[in-house]
Amino acid sequence: MKILKRTTAIACLVILMPFIADAQSSNFKLSGKIGNLNKPAMVYLDYMDNGKSHEDSTELVNGAFSFSGQIADIATARMALAPAGGGKQFAIYRGGDAIYFYFGKEQILMTSEDSLSNATITGSKTYDEFAAYTKTVGGSIMALTKAVNLDFASGTAEQQKDTNYIKAVDARFRRAIAARSEKQLKFAKDNPNSYFALVALSEAAGSKVDVAVVEPIFKALNPRFRQTDIGIELAQRIKAASTIVVGNQAPLFTQNDATGKPLSLAALKGKVILIDFWASWCAPCRAENPNLVKQYQLYKDKGFEILSVSLDSDKKNWTGAIQQDGMPWKHVSDLKGWNNAVGRLYGIRAVPACFLVDANGKIIATDVRGESLNVKLAEIFNK
Repeated sequence: MKILKRTTAIACLVILMPFIADAQSSNFKLSGKIGNLNKPAMVYLDYMDNGKSHEDSTELVNGAFSFSGQIADIATARMALAPAGGGKQFAIYRGGDAIYFYFGKEQILMTSEDSLSNATITGSKTYDEFAAYTKTVGGSIMALTKAVNLDFASGTAEQQKDTNYIKAVDARFRRAIAARSEKQLKFAKDNPNSYFALVALSEAAGSKVDVAVVEPIFKALNPRFRQTDIGIELAQRIKAASTIVVGNQAPLFTQNDATGKPLSLAALKGKVILIDFWASWCAPCRAENPNLVKQYQLYKDKGFEILSVSLDSDKKNWTGAIQQDGMPWKHVSDLKGWNNAVGRLYGIRAVPACFLVDANGKIIATDVRGESLNVKLAEIFNK
């Protein structure tokens, strides 16, 4: 009997171990209740934790949903609701019920009668700090985008076709963004021990970093925040703004092509190279590709090469776009999206972006595309 009891106790312990391990592996929980929604209603969660992206989804049961996991530090998240199904892309872009927020190692509760957009969020000090920061700087970028869309929609059908009306709406939007950026810089300067000072500075710095303004504020931030992935990426951007300029050597790199074979920039030395940062989902990039095809055909036999670095995260989308657009030159990617190692090395925060490099590896032009690229290549090869 004693042996039986002991065996039973061991068996129970083994059964419980997965639950204990699961509890130990999770340090956050996001749960909520949106009305009384049921299948096919779905909630989708994407979050970035210290440079690593994660995604999850779940069905709603009587309005309830729950996500849990483990994060290293504060994570930035996007959550989207598809109340009648339709998939993730519908929930984010067409359904319009998506929220963006930050969370930490916390138990967070979201409740609403009808939507995520109207949800009350409790239990998260991180979210409370994020909300306060957002209010201080004049709203989120998503809120400003929504406002400009409403601004445009307020015009008559005739106005919406008028170039001057469109320019006026765009000008108001740009002034709002500029005002927000100034507030973000002030917030970052005044709150060096806030994680959102780093967030503010990173957003305000943008893709064209003003090193003289941004670097001193960055160096004054709490060292712990500077050592996060966002901090490291901003440091890379600051360095790139100072060093990856016309007249300097283009930083060398190696990344895999679509077959998994490593390809280095150094291996192309001796050619004039256009380092082209793009992505399959980038409409302006795709619109420029026919011109790149034409220029490549004109000058490839004279020593011109294109090395395209994709910021895609899905290989099928990447290779599919290469095939669809007929891009016969060299391509690389690590399929890490905006965290592409080469993109970070070059300080890329927006695509398309490009750098023209001479036969000795020196940068001779930046952000040349369309007619400006055509003129530059003609100058080089038609002497």
